[in-house]
Amino acid sequence: MKEPRLQSLFEEIGEDKIEELVNAFYPRVYDDPNISPLFEGDMHIIMEKQRKFLTQFLGGPALYSMEYGPPAMRYRHLPFKITPSRANSWLRCMREAFDEVGLSNHPAGEMFFSRLTQVAGIMVNSEEDD
Repeated sequence: MKEPRLQSLFEEIGEDKIEELVNAFYPRVYDDPNISPLFEGDMHIIMEKQRKFLTQFLGGPALYSMEYGPPAMRYRHLPFKITPSRANSWLRCMREAFDEVGLSNHPAGEMFFSRLTQVAGIMVNSEEDD
């Protein structure tokens, strides 16, 4: 009898779907006035970093760490004012991108989005401005 093998979320979702997600997500981010100020620099470089991070985050090859070192995402984002509303805007853009590329209906999509929701909460480092 062959033992069942657990797949990583990366194997379930696949590299192509991650690429689609990143391509659907970043135009939304750059169009969102609440969070676009956090994304300075060349969108294509930021998208490539995100693709490498998500690949690693989902259990695929450690592409991000091989190039940039350990992710340490909260630490890397400390210079940016990430408020609860900005985290929610980021999640809304991500949810819309999930919907666009079909991850909302993908068997692994719910777990993937749940993990991203946890990350968004961890990234909050500032209170809202009054």
